[in-house]
Amino acid sequence: MLIKMNVWKTILSAATAFLLLVSVFPSSAQAYSYGDPNQEAVAEAYKKMVAKLNENPPDFAGAQAQFEPVKEELDMHMGQEPSASVMTSLKANNKEAVLRDMQKILVLNIARRMDNIEKDFQNYKQNKTLLAKSLASYDALSPVVKQKDPALDDSLRKQFEAALQSLGNPGLFGVGVKEPNPQAFKTGKEQILKTLQEQFALKSLEIGHFTEGAGPGNEQNRDKQAGANFLELKNWLPIAVIIFVIAGVVVYSRKKMRK
Repeated sequence: MLIKMNVWKTILSAATAFLLLVSVFPSSAQAYSYGDPNQEAVAEAYKKMVAKLNENPPDFAGAQAQFEPVKEELDMHMGQEPSASVMTSLKANNKEAVLRDMQKILVLNIARRMDNIEKDFQNYKQNKTLLAKSLASYDALSPVVKQKDPALDDSLRKQFEAALQSLGNPGLFGVGVKEPNPQAFKTGKEQILKTLQEQFALKSLEIGHFTEGAGPGNEQNRDKQAGANFLELKNWLPIAVIIFVIAGVVVYSRKKMRK
C-alpha cells in the first residue's frame, strides 16, 4: 500500500512539473499575443528606435538596445532574415535602412496577427486583442502614411474599425449579441494588407521574402528556416522528457501492482 501511494505521489509531482513547463514554454502561435491589448512590443521598440535615430547625431547603439529585446520573438515568428537585416543596417550606421526594415517588420506583424484572427475567427476575446495589437502596430506606422497621404491614413483607420465590427460581439447574458461576419473581415483584411504592402514596398507578405534573394527557393534561407524550426523544437524537449518520465512511472507502477 505504501509503495502504491509513493507511486501516485511521483505521478502527481511529474504532472505538476509538466503543467509548469507548459506555462513556461508557450506555443509559437500564442507567444506575445496577450498582455496590454493596446500595446505591441515590436511597435513600441520601433517608436523608441525612431527617437534614438532622430537624435543629432543618430544614436545607433541606443537604437540597437531598443531592438534587441524583441529580436528573439521576431526570429521565432518571422525567421532570422528580418532581424538580421536590421542588425546589419544598425552596424552600418544606415538610418534609412533601419527604419525601412522596421517598417516592413511592422507590416508583416500586422499580417501575422490578422492571419491568426482568420484562422480562429470564432475566438472573439482573443481576436479582439489581436486586432487591437494590429492597430497598435499601424499606429506606429501612421505618421509615415499620414505624411504621404493623410486621406489614406483616415481610410486605413476606418478599415480597421470595420474589421473590429466584423468580429461581432458575443454580448453579455444574451444582451448586445452581434453575429460575426468572416467574409467582411477577410475583405477588410485584404484591403488593409494590400495597401500597406504597396505603401512600404514589400514584394510579399509571406515569411521568407524579406530581402532580395529571399524566399523558399534560396538554399541559404532554407537552412536558416531549418535552424529556426530546430530552436522551436528545442523549446518542447523538456516537455517531451516529462511525458517520457510519466509514462515510465505508470508502466513501473503497473508492473509492481501485478507482482
